[in-house]
Formats: sequence, C-alpha cells, structure tokens
Amino acid sequence: MSELRKYGEGVRRQASVRVYRRKPNDPVHRPLQVFTFDSTVPQYMGAVATIQVPYEPLAPGPEGALFFIEPSTETRMSSVVDLDSPRALIGAGLSPAVSDHHFHQQMVYAVCSKIYSRFQKALGRLICWGFDGNDQNRGKLCLRPHAAEPCRNAVYEKDRGRLSFGFYPGPDEGIGRNAPKGQVYTCLSHDIIAHEFTHALLDGLRARFTVPTGPDVMGFHEGFADLVAVFQHFTYRETLEAELRRSEGELNKSKFLTAIARNFGLTTNRNGPLRCAIGEEGLRYRPDMEPHAMGSVFVAAVFEAFLKVYERKTSPYLRLAYRPPSGYLLAELVSLLADKAASLAEEFLTMCIRAIDYCPPVDLSLGEFLRAVVTADRDLVPDDKWGYRDALIDAFADRGIYPPGVQQLSEDCLSWQPPSRFLPRIPGLHFADLRFAGDPALPASEDELVRQAEALWDFAVRPYVCEEFGLLPIGSDGVDPPVVESIRTSRRVGPDGQVLFDVVAEITQRRQIVDPETGKQGKFFGGCTVILGPEGEIRYLISKNINDQQRLEHQLKFQRTSGFWVVDGDRYKMSGYSHQLVHEHASRERH
Repeated sequence: MSELRKYGEGVRRQASVRVYRRKPNDPVHRPLQVFTFDSTVPQYMGAVATIQVPYEPLAPGPEGALFFIEPSTETRMSSVVDLDSPRALIGAGLSPAVSDHHFHQQMVYAVCSKIYSRFQKALGRLICWGFDGNDQNRGKLCLRPHAAEPCRNAVYEKDRGRLSFGFYPGPDEGIGRNAPKGQVYTCLSHDIIAHEFTHALLDGLRARFTVPTGPDVMGFHEGFADLVAVFQHFTYRETLEAELRRSEGELNKSKFLTAIARNFGLTTNRNGPLRCAIGEEGLRYRPDMEPHAMGSVFVAAVFEAFLKVYERKTSPYLRLAYRPPSGYLLAELVSLLADKAASLAEEFLTMCIRAIDYCPPVDLSLGEFLRAVVTADRDLVPDDKWGYRDALIDAFADRGIYPPGVQQLSEDCLSWQPPSRFLPRIPGLHFADLRFAGDPALPASEDELVRQAEALWDFAVRPYVCEEFGLLPIGSDGVDPPVVESIRTSRRVGPDGQVLFDVVAEITQRRQIVDPETGKQGKFFGGCTVILGPEGEIRYLISKNINDQQRLEHQLKFQRTSGFWVVDGDRYKMSGYSHQLVHEHASRERH
C-alpha cells in the first residue's frame, strides 16, 4: 500500500466481526423469556414472551461472539449468568422477575440478539461495530444492565464500546404499578433496549451519522431507533391480538402498540409514554426541532404509511366480517388481522433497514432517507401493488419532509439515478474476482477487504471520476485525500425470491474550513455511497459534494447555534458525545 491513507478503520473492523457459524447438529434457535414491553404490563396483555434468538454457545455472562454482559449492580458485583446450564436450557432461560438481576442480564442479551438478527437478515450481511476493540470490550459490544451510578438515562457510549442502562427511584407517591420510590430499571424496558442498541448498529453502518453536522442527522438517529422499538411490538402475538380485540382492528387506537417507553415516561413526570408513534395533529417537520421531537415526526410519517397499507390490506375482511351481538371481532378474524399486521410491520422495518445502504455517507437529511427507501425497495420489489412506496411518499409530504433537489414527489424523481456520465466497470470488484468467507454475506479476510478498498480508491481518484464521486482531486488546497470508510458485499432476498448481490461502499473526504463570521476552524466532509452490481458496474453514486458551498453554510450556522459544538481555542469541536448530549438536552426539557 502507498503512503496515502486509502481506507479507514471501518474496513479493518469488518474483517474482525465474527458470529457463530452453526454446526450440523446445533439447534437453530435458543428460546429465552423477556418482558414484551416492561415489567408493569399486566399478564393478560401478554407481559411475557419466549423469543427465539439465533443459537450460539454462550460463556457465562452471558457472552457470545458479538456482545457480552458486564454484570454489575448499584451496590456490588453480581455473579454471571450461565444460559448454557441445563436448568436454563430446559426452562427457556430464566423466568422474568424484576427482583432477579440475573434475569436483567438475560433480558438485555435476548433483545439485542434478536434485533441484530433482524438487521442482518434485512441487509444480507453481518454488521460490524463502530468502535475499536480494546482490553475492556475485547472487540465486542459491552452491555451493562446497570450503570455505575443511578441515573434516568440509558446511552450508547461509542468511545467505550458499550451500552449502559440506568436505574432510578420512582416518584415519591407511586404511579401505576410502580410503588412509591420503587426502583425503576431501564434494562427491563424492551423499548429502551431496542432504541439504544439501534444507535450502536447505526454507528457500525454509518460512522459519520454520529457527527451532528445538521439538525436532521441526530433527528434521524433518534427517530430510527424509536421506529425499531415500535415495530418490535408487532412480533409479540398475544399482545398484538389483545390490542386488536380492544381496538376492533384499528391499530391507531392501540395504547400499547403505538406507545414508546411507557413506564419510563410515567416515572419521569411525563404522565404517559415517553413518545408515541401516532403523531399529534398538525405535527410537521421544522429544521430547528430538538432531535427527539424531529425523530417523532419521522416515526409518525413512517407509521402513518404503515397504517395506510394495513387498512388497504384488511378493510375487505372487516367489511365482510360477521359481528356477533357482543360487538367483538371473531377470534378467527383477530388472528387473520394479527397475521397481516405482524408481517406488514416486518416488511416496513426491513424496507427502512435496507435503505441505510442507500443513504449518503455524511450529513443525512430526512428527505434523503425517503429517497433511499424508495430506491432500495424498487430494486427488490419493482411491482408495488399495495402502494407501500406511495404511502411513504404521501406520509412524508403530509409531515413537511421534502427531499432537497427534487422537483416532484414521484417514484422516478425520488429514486437515486445512475452516474450522469458513463463510467467503466471497476477492475477487481467483479464478483468473479472477490473472495468470500464461504458466503457473500460473510466478511472476507482483512487482506481481501483492503484489496477491495484499494481497488475502489484507485478508481475514485482518477481525474475524470472524482467529480462524479463528489470529491476534489488529491493535492487540492486544504483537502485531505479521500478515504474508503467501508466496503461490504451483501446478498438480499426480495419477497418474490429475487436475489440481489451488491457491493456497498462509502468514500469520504475531509476539508479544512474557516468560519468567515467567527474566524474559527472546522472540518467539512463530503463523499459518496457507491453501490456496485455483481459485475463491478456502478449502479448508484449517492454523493454529498465536498465543494457544496450552500451545505457548508448550513453546517457553519448549525455549529454556531446548536449545543452540540463549542469553540476550543481557534477551532470548533463537539461538546461531548452526541447521543449523551441529545439525552441530556431532553432530560432538561422534561424538568
């Protein structure tokens, strides 16, 4: 390799990620019990469920190939959990119990394992972490069911490679099923675990999305994490059927399925859920919104589209259904509606996860995510007979979310386009030249990933190519050479059985800039996401030009006015870790 830095640490991390590869006589899944929402949900609502997580041998902790539990409590070190013990295996793990800290460890492991498998299935590959391995995290994500000190928070700490879940005393007078001053554990909230774990997965998929270069970046992070939590509700059949009976098949009237972190909201002076997937009447996007509020607009748009398609698919059954004198829906109809709702929720979440590969590598806007969803879904499902994409387009428009640079909200205008000029196939990136670890979905060796990254870099820096990639030529004043942040092969399967093989890569470039108003120095990133077909052809270039003056002005304005950035000497720097700052700001707003 030359003296130039052609690829980033993300390429090396891809080679280091490992999952257990099932042996012929191994079970497919490991059954583990969890709370479906939190510990205060009544039993008749399906408070407890047994979920099937991908099987892997577990060391005490539990510790698997991807993450491990750090067993600590607020007062002392706790013994580790052995989920491979005969008693745990025969009993589908430990029985849910608020007072059993061993169950807390099982709960966090099980939910994270299940969500990781959903991302892996949707993307058609493994997801690496966005942090470097060290002696503390051993290259795995550390899961801490109990933070070191009491706090009303849970957070993904990228610099330490861990998720920490807070605990705190509830209100003095008690509320709901929370006794006065009773201990509340965020690690027992399914929604909070899903939300924070999604932050870690997004960081592994798009490292620059944790850099708040504009208001939409953190709004997307918060909204997407909530979206995963909401759609997980639909995987629990007993709760789903109970809510369908109660709401007579109208999901928008469900108080459980649409609520996010219900008990956390109750015990932190919210008098209700922390957030809700059903947006308030008239709730629309504004660029000056707080990240959680902006995320709520994003969630409301996606969930509104989900409800529209659900109504289209179920209205014939509801119109034809016999209603007994009691007025309740027949059990057979409830079961059919639950089938439709569960499969549709999985499809919508899969659409959103797949869209991450079609997002630009830096400075994402919510409108650009809509373009990514439309493009990714058209690739795998050309015939959208139920209007999934139309529903999303309408819902985003209803919430005031519009993509920049698009004249009409039609599928053809929203879809990313191939390069504007002819570009040859990239040598060395034809699938015939690639080496896999037995499967395109599995990472190759580090040497092979470095070779692929260098092949892409050598192509991208050609004088007639770099402009198409949104880059400036090497040697340009104040601009670093471009860097291949990641390069991944994937194998995705559409609902009709169509298989799509791709190479997905990110190339970024850093430019040193000076704020003309303050004279302070800063960094400005550009680059593109490159999606290659199996013959090395460029299918899409999704770029953010490093020379975009309007985008630079927007970033500088955001750095001057938002609390994410402070002046340190003669330059701008982040005032802390972005997700911690978001949560701290939200906590101040609540009080």
